[in-house]
Amino acid sequence: MKILVIGGAGYLGSVMTPLLISAGHQVTVLDNMQYGENSLALWCAHENFDFHRVDARDINAVKPHLAGADVVIPLAGLVGAPLCNMNPVDAQLLNVQAHVDLFEALSDEQLVINPSTESVYGRQPGSVPLTEESPAAPLVSYGVQKLEAERALEGRPNSISFRMATLFGMSPRMRLDLLINDFTWRALKDRMNVVFEGKAMRTCLHVHDAANAFLHVLSLPRSSKHEIYNLGSVTTSKLGLCEAIKKQVPNFYYVEAQYATDPDARDYVVSDDKLRATGFETTMTLDKGITELLKGYKMLDNSRYSNV
Repeated sequence: MKILVIGGAGYLGSVMTPLLISAGHQVTVLDNMQYGENSLALWCAHENFDFHRVDARDINAVKPHLAGADVVIPLAGLVGAPLCNMNPVDAQLLNVQAHVDLFEALSDEQLVINPSTESVYGRQPGSVPLTEESPAAPLVSYGVQKLEAERALEGRPNSISFRMATLFGMSPRMRLDLLINDFTWRALKDRMNVVFEGKAMRTCLHVHDAANAFLHVLSLPRSSKHEIYNLGSVTTSKLGLCEAIKKQVPNFYYVEAQYATDPDARDYVVSDDKLRATGFETTMTLDKGITELLKGYKMLDNSRYSNV
């Protein structure tokens, strides 16, 4: 297949793009390279890889690359509440308007795989896991914007939205500002952490499992409607995450703040049974992910690897 990945040099894209090429697909990446990375340099010699420096907000610059694409994966965006709050105008343009413009420019025959987020669920604590049919109740602008992008696909055939859990793991374009990545970095470098709302539950997902999910759905029968899939694998509280890290970093100490709240008040448990029923399986556990990060962090000496 001919696959266009918009934002394909980022944290997820720089893992996904090599995976798609290795599976035999012809991949074109559009990216503005705002982080100054060379995360895809190794693939420039491959005949099935092409790259163009394009700003996803400029639909006129994107359109020439849409012709002939069987699949379009729009990864470009401002990811996470802190970054969206710092750049509200760009967040709206990239996370909503650029997606709407793109969807309108595509034909119904072209498959769209849209990255959304479990942040659309907001704060819904309870013992019953949330499904794709559970009500959306986003708390922050990022969740609101990703929900808007989802709704722009309502009624469109050949379209999929992945409500992805918080990603973790090593990537050629690394990020340290993600929950598991951040806590593991603090454990290794600072040896301590102050945890806010430690009992709040989160679902997380290794970046390689996320990339594999996009590859997996390429083999599924095309749908006449917009399909939504929850995508996660590891469910843990923040305190549970600290306990898991301490098993591998014994001199890591953490304490829960008793009289302060976390601005990120998400709290939920999510079911990904719908996607697993199609044959998809994740491979990376929390313990394996922490081991990988501790090994990878030996290579990193500063904290420039973040979106904020």
